Amino acid sequence: MSTQRKSLGRGLGAIISAGVKKASAAQEQKKTDAQDARGQQSVRIAAHGLFSEIPTEKIIAGKYQPRTDFDDAEISNLADSIASEGLLQPVLVRQNADGFYELLAGERRFRACKKLGLKKIVACVQNVSDISAAIKGLIENMQRADLNPMEEAKGLANLMANFRLTQDSIAQRLGKPRSSVANSLRLLKLPLEIQGFISKGLISLGHAKVIMGIEDPVQQTIIARKIIESGLNVRATEDAVNRMRSAGERKRAGTAAAASVQRAVISDLEKKTASRLNAGVEIKHSGKRGKIIIQYLDNTDLQRILEVMGVRI
Repeated sequence: MSTQRKSLGRGLGAIISAGVKKASAAQEQKKTDAQDARGQQSVRIAAHGLFSEIPTEKIIAGKYQPRTDFDDAEISNLADSIASEGLLQPVLVRQNADGFYELLAGERRFRACKKLGLKKIVACVQNVSDISAAIKGLIENMQRADLNPMEEAKGLANLMANFRLTQDSIAQRLGKPRSSVANSLRLLKLPLEIQGFISKGLISLGHAKVIMGIEDPVQQTIIARKIIESGLNVRATEDAVNRMRSAGERKRAGTAAAASVQRAVISDLEKKTASRLNAGVEIKHSGKRGKIIIQYLDNTDLQRILEVMGVRI
């Protein structure tokens, strides 16, 4: 019985310690000194209610985890915080058929605890469906601002693909406006290079919104690179896009005007040639090449046209 109390005192006992006589300051200091002397770190868990204490080796990554980038420095800082102030919020897991526990929320906290060398971690175990697991993971990361915009967009897309959810149903479940969900999904239509810029924080969502106003992927990439190279803010990016559009419109206008002049010249040549040959004439011109089509009624008319052209039979 005493052994059990000692075990709980290092884990769940810290959570359910209400009404339990606390050790004296001298005893706590002695315990801490002994742990430090053995090369272990003292980890305290703040009171948070009743949860299960689970071996870290029995916890596996969540298959619907939307976050793909974990910064080692951030994990180290979180580990230091947990070592100093305790694990303020247990991780959320669900048990699978093999007896392991799949992480639903709190992977950064889990990684930090493993970095500290903890053999057990306090977790809240829930029995949830796949769709609920996916949504809980996405919500937790979004609320903690841990996801970059591309991870969030891919998480939303996975919800639609894996569970056949509409944008409306996703927005309702996440408590977000439908327009926000739609705008996030639009990011996935951008070239992969630009998606990489967004993931790394090289361009903001404001920049991305301006870029999405351009239809040509090549021009989108040109503007994205210019944002990074020149350090353009969103307003400057809008100006750059407007200049690009104006230049494109002038080029199209110039091309259209040149084409109009060319058509007028060809039409005039057709009329003059037709008048000279007294026959229907069509000139097809493309670049520097083309062909002239002369119409005739019969062999006699053909002979007449050839004679006019100076061709003798």
